[in-house]
Amino acid sequence: MKDVVVGPDEARMRYVDLPGHEPARVFLHGLGSSSPAYFARIAADPGLGAHRSLLLDFLGFGMSDRPACFGYGLRDHALSVARALDALGVRHADIVAHSMGGSIAIILASERPDLVRRLVVAEPNLVPTRRPRLEGHTEQTFVAEGFARALAAVGPHWAATMRLADPLALYRSERSLGEVNDPMMKDLLRALNVPCTYIKGSLTGVTAHERAVQSAGIPVIEVADAGHNMMLDSPAGFLRALRSALA
Repeated sequence: MKDVVVGPDEARMRYVDLPGHEPARVFLHGLGSSSPAYFARIAADPGLGAHRSLLLDFLGFGMSDRPACFGYGLRDHALSVARALDALGVRHADIVAHSMGGSIAIILASERPDLVRRLVVAEPNLVPTRRPRLEGHTEQTFVAEGFARALAAVGPHWAATMRLADPLALYRSERSLGEVNDPMMKDLLRALNVPCTYIKGSLTGVTAHERAVQSAGIPVIEVADAGHNMMLDSPAGFLRALRSALA
């Protein structure tokens, strides 16, 4: 695993760099997750071609540093990814992003289109939604007790990566997701100057997030027999969808 300085106090973002040819593919994880844990099998599959693949962990998550002075909002994460790609000399990458990572990727593509050649988002957060884990908590109480309860309530795979997350980072990032502005995200989607594809799991059903994508005219690809974590539920199905989106 490699690292690059991206944040305050020389905070380092850590990533896996799989060698290959350009353009690079950048994989961004969801809330409480880690890109190598969710995307390594996908990125290494020969069916995707021998492209360089960067599997990044956001600050506060996975193996990356967790600076207390970082905001951990969606735009904060997008800017830190931009700093990482700038430092690594990456331009015009294919961005593959899941859940919270998809929301961050949309902001990244909007603010730094020079970094993004194509965008593939898997069930990103596009409209405001309730965040039961945070209800009744301040930052202090979530760090002291809410994080442990949240960790105990999730499934084993998510727990394996969530336990690596900084509780403050999880709180601030999830709060930012709950404050996603519906018209703003729709406007960002409509204004994108790069191709964008939305991937969904068939078991998720039709959500307000998907309706936001459809209203923006973004094509949708469905992965059969898969839910929100489609790359884990059906790796072969997700690979087929991703190959189609990147074709």
